[in-house]
Amino acid sequence: MDFFPYSITSISALLISASPLFALPQRTTSLISQSPKEVIDQVWQIVYRDYLDTYGNYEPEDWIQLRRKLLTAKYSEPSDSYEVIRGMLAGLGDPYTRFLDPKEFHEMRIDTSGELTGVGIQLSLDKETENLIVVAPIEGTPAFKGGVKSKDIIISINGKSTKGMSIDKAVQLIRGRKGTEVVLGLRRDGSLIKIQLVRDKIAINAVDTKLNQTINGFKVGYIRLKQFNANSVREMRKAINNFEESNALGYVLDLRSNPGGLLEASIEIARLWLDEGTIVRTETRDGVKTVRKANGKALTNKPVVILVDGGSASASEILSGAIQDNKRGVLVGEKTFGKGLVQSVRALSDGSGLTVTIAKYLTPNGRDINRNGIEPDIKSKLSEEQIAEFTATDLATAKDIPYIVAETELVRSIKKVMRSSTYNPRESNLIYALNH
Repeated sequence: MDFFPYSITSISALLISASPLFALPQRTTSLISQSPKEVIDQVWQIVYRDYLDTYGNYEPEDWIQLRRKLLTAKYSEPSDSYEVIRGMLAGLGDPYTRFLDPKEFHEMRIDTSGELTGVGIQLSLDKETENLIVVAPIEGTPAFKGGVKSKDIIISINGKSTKGMSIDKAVQLIRGRKGTEVVLGLRRDGSLIKIQLVRDKIAINAVDTKLNQTINGFKVGYIRLKQFNANSVREMRKAINNFEESNALGYVLDLRSNPGGLLEASIEIARLWLDEGTIVRTETRDGVKTVRKANGKALTNKPVVILVDGGSASASEILSGAIQDNKRGVLVGEKTFGKGLVQSVRALSDGSGLTVTIAKYLTPNGRDINRNGIEPDIKSKLSEEQIAEFTATDLATAKDIPYIVAETELVRSIKKVMRSSTYNPRESNLIYALNH
């Protein structure tokens, strides 16, 4: 299944760059007499000033006329203005530019903080069919344990059809108090199934690790990064330092089914692996280009192989592209999702919020991966039969075929480094001596 038509719109899947509270321009203040109008105009101003149109639906003149129309209308309740804002943004055709009411905005902040209550699913919206698609269940969560799988189509929530349902509405129905139940109706490979899940408090550990040993006796540090949240940089730094102390000779970094997250987290994590070179380039609608680079503070220069698949999106693609273009490591797996747009999060005056597309990002070599994805250097994937029998405990084991391919490539890289080194009997190069 091709992934590029899908539009990740769950907050955990957004590529987010922090932004200060939007300040309403002085020249428009006199036109606003009601709070609902103030929020409408704040959203309008943000789009007018910063929005990057990648879908061809934004015309400045039409947008100016729309403002005049909206600010002459009367709104008795905040909910009235919220519907107007959602309709205004829908005309842009950009699934990543979204309005969030105060409750949704609060939930977004929880999502990126690394802790939430629910079942642990990242959702996307197929723009063509309007189907709600599971990008990936978060490991260890009720959804993961209950058998929800990547690419499942959610057709009902507690018996309510999801036809025409937005991501925000689906999230509201799926989330709830700890201990309560939710029933998901799923379509998988043409079959209809129902899965009953019990909601729970989900503390999202961004990183899982395992120290493996190859048949050659090489120690390999396996790091699974599940998302780029507020905890991920700290956890990644700790994982690398621990493996360095354990004398790991190389690393397999697993980004499979990682839907992305915080932009700054992806840059800081890339700096833990890259000592020099460009990490990512961004470009605004005005052509303003920003280049983010490594800062000479990498924690290791040992070989690394990255595992990716169709669920590796946004921030995962920034990290993968940086590693690949700088020839720092090798990518193994399947083509990535293809989300190359940057969203800024803006808090509004009444506690609601807006995520707005403000830039596109390119890999260090200038590749635009939006709706294109990143091709791995070595392709590998599990068969449908293998996926059906695969569990979380099989990750980074002999049953994990892409991992075995990655480990084999890593061993090749480790040996190459050893051949270019000179054996020093005063150092712990016993493995080097035994293999040459």
